[in-house]
Amino acid sequence: MNAPALPRILTIAGTDPTGGAGVQADIKSIQAAGGFSYSVVTSLVAQNTTGVQEIFTPPIDFLRTQLRSVTDDVAIDAIKIGMLGTTEIIEVVREFLTTHAREAAVVLDPVMVASSSDRLLTPEAEVALRELASLADIITPNLPELAVLTGEDPATDFDTAIAQAQGLAKKLDTTVIVKGGHLTGPRADNAVVTAERVHHVSVSRVNTKNTHGTGCSFSSALATRLGAGFDTPAATEWASRWLYEAIAHADALAVGHGRGPVDHGHVGRRMQRAADCNPERFLRIDAPPTAPLATPAGPYTQALWDASAPYLTAIMELPFIRTLADGTLDHADFMFYLEQDAYYLTKYARSLHALGGAWAKDADAAITDEQEMQRTWLADLSHETLPSPVTRAYTDFLLASALGESAAIGQAAVLPCYWLYYEVGARLAEHNHASHPYHDWLATYSGNGFYEAVRGAIDRCEATLEANPDALDAAVRACAVASRYERDFFDQADRAWVVRDA
Repeated sequence: MNAPALPRILTIAGTDPTGGAGVQADIKSIQAAGGFSYSVVTSLVAQNTTGVQEIFTPPIDFLRTQLRSVTDDVAIDAIKIGMLGTTEIIEVVREFLTTHAREAAVVLDPVMVASSSDRLLTPEAEVALRELASLADIITPNLPELAVLTGEDPATDFDTAIAQAQGLAKKLDTTVIVKGGHLTGPRADNAVVTAERVHHVSVSRVNTKNTHGTGCSFSSALATRLGAGFDTPAATEWASRWLYEAIAHADALAVGHGRGPVDHGHVGRRMQRAADCNPERFLRIDAPPTAPLATPAGPYTQALWDASAPYLTAIMELPFIRTLADGTLDHADFMFYLEQDAYYLTKYARSLHALGGAWAKDADAAITDEQEMQRTWLADLSHETLPSPVTRAYTDFLLASALGESAAIGQAAVLPCYWLYYEVGARLAEHNHASHPYHDWLATYSGNGFYEAVRGAIDRCEATLEANPDALDAAVRACAVASRYERDFFDQADRAWVVRDA
């Protein structure tokens, strides 16, 4: 039999008719993480974003029948367990795990404490759930639930939570995911905790009330990545990052009057937009274009800027740029970008040499400085850098323009790498400081030396087009294409993590 196209994930949980939590959120999360979902319902919950109105628990034999329907027919790669509710349900699930789920990864989200801090289980059910946790490969309690499981007060800082989790991991012989969402401050970090070690996962906090169903969603995405073959740290990093983006865009959903759900599909829609294959679809803006800090040299470069300006707006809105500015950009993302940029600059330098004159001098001077900055970052790189599809397409376009088109078109094609980079760097300069993790990059692209190179490039383009005005339309098109590639080049690191192989 061929390997399955998708990991097959079973969720065992309650429901949420408004879609933010329970099996409804689980199914969305499993699909978003790349899995095929099965679902077994423990309880029918009448709830919405304002709270729970009523719970109906079907006869216990019906739960057994649902589980048997699954195991009699389909294979399971991972199991996510959510709301169980009663001792009887917990015992049935325990029996199921010991007899039918020996090969599947098991993630338990121990739903025990309501957002109001009320306990959701009887003392007997809490004991049963604690015993069930010993059968799970991973448990994902929030901090109040971690406190119940350990019999301690809720942690008020991350280190205390990790200490509690290590004790619990040792006692239950399992892995505990510490989730920092209930803490305060700018960080909402997670951690993979075993009895012997801790793997830290950096997560920024999102200022929103709309976090309904985050525990369900995280544990389901985590189970899916485990079912796909990822190890626990990698699966946790993926699920954390995916959920961060889902939370960051939760407010735009405008679902409900209380604590709304997260946007489970945002990453998928973003990836879909990035795959747009419509030819020559360039950004347009209705408002006047953003005024550049490096001003055009005349009407011809003003026309080139008008083609680039919408992409500056788009670039400044990218998560990559926003987190680069505040220093929270994931280091792996920055290194991915830098490796691609190192490859890009070798081809860009060849394009400048093909244009000759002052362009070639820039290749020998300004670009050499950029490459030296990169070599400092990439000193420990042990593998050959291969171009991504975006990098390959962009550099092929530049070389084709510089080597095969007129000087006006070739110069217009290479200009956005000067102009847009400076505009980005100059706008980010206010965020730079000596201890900024990306200080050298920010300093390079906002510095006077780079500005002078940009100024010279703009002036040369103006002079060339003034002498060849009939080439303006084609030059504007080349500038727009290159500007679009600049946006995609910055954005690609924020796409690479989504589809990284196990």
